[in-house]
Amino acid sequence: MFGKLVILLFCVHMCSGVYFYIGEKERKCFIEELPEDIMVTGKYKAQFYDPNTKNYIDSPPGMGMHVEIKDPDDKVILDKIYGSEGAFTFTTHTPGEQHICIGSNSTRWSLFAGGKIRVYLNIQIGEATVNYKEIAEKEKLTELQLRVRQLIDQLDQIQKEQNYQRIRESRFRATSEATNSRVLWWSIMQVTLLLVAGAWQMRHLKGFFEAKKLV
Repeated sequence: MFGKLVILLFCVHMCSGVYFYIGEKERKCFIEELPEDIMVTGKYKAQFYDPNTKNYIDSPPGMGMHVEIKDPDDKVILDKIYGSEGAFTFTTHTPGEQHICIGSNSTRWSLFAGGKIRVYLNIQIGEATVNYKEIAEKEKLTELQLRVRQLIDQLDQIQKEQNYQRIRESRFRATSEATNSRVLWWSIMQVTLLLVAGAWQMRHLKGFFEAKKLV
């Protein structure tokens, strides 16, 4: 049961679809935390709101959508203008949070639509980006051979995820150790300051009593 649950969560992570609304020159960004050497494919479709029909209709061909992808180091992986409907693909080179931003680069169409654009976005990750039906036809694979190919790709994906989790664990451990070290040194500084203040007060009181000839 636990194994099935893990596989289900893994499959859900490999493919996710959303829709959102944007205005003119506006964009939305999504963050996918991924290991390195993972292929990501995004398919999108932009629609305009028609006040006459009070419904969303397909956008005209002249409308452009700007897609920008940045890696965890804020390095631009992809920066391109596509049509109102299309797909983009990139491969991760640095493990961590990948920023996927998509928006309209046109003002005239969004003004025509009253500033309302609905965008469907479907992001596929890793093994989910592979067209196994096309591979089977091209390489003339049997159903069993195709299933073995899928399992190999899934295992490779799981191994990359596990390696990334080890990297995250190492980063977290380093952060925890650095934090503990700072807390320790701060405690030592506090104790040192208290001892110095106590010694100064004792010396001051001793001088006061001696001046008053009380001791």
